[in-house]
Amino acid sequence: MLNYLYEWIKNLAFFLVIVTAVLQVIPGTGYKKYVQFFSGMVMILLMLTPILKLVGMENQFYELYHSKEYELSKKEIEEQQKYFENLDIMDFLPDEYQNHTEEEDDTKSIPNEIKVEGIQVGE
Repeated sequence: MLNYLYEWIKNLAFFLVIVTAVLQVIPGTGYKKYVQFFSGMVMILLMLTPILKLVGMENQFYELYHSKEYELSKKEIEEQQKYFENLDIMDFLPDEYQNHTEEEDDTKSIPNEIKVEGIQVGE
C-alpha cells in the first residue's frame, strides 16, 4: 500500500513538472488556457486514481479504452490520415487553373501593359 502511495505521488509530481514546463514554453497567452484546461482534466483523473482503484472502476476505464468502439474510431482516424497525406491540392482546383503555369503568364500579353525601359535612383 505504501509503495502504491509513493508511485501515485511520484506520478503527480512528474505531471506537475511537465505541465509547468509546457506552460512556460508556450508563447503568448492564446493557447495557455487550452493547455491549462486539458492539464486540469488530466490532473483530476490523476487525483481520482486511488479512489477509482478502491471502488473498482479502474478496470471499467481500462475496458473502455480497449473496447471495440475505441479500436474502430482509432482505425477510422488512421484511414482519414492516410487519405489526407496522399491528397493533392490540385485535385480541388477548377480545370482552368490546373494546367495554368507561370510560363503561360509570361507569354500572354496584357492589353494595357506599361513597359519600363529604365529606372534611375538619385542624380
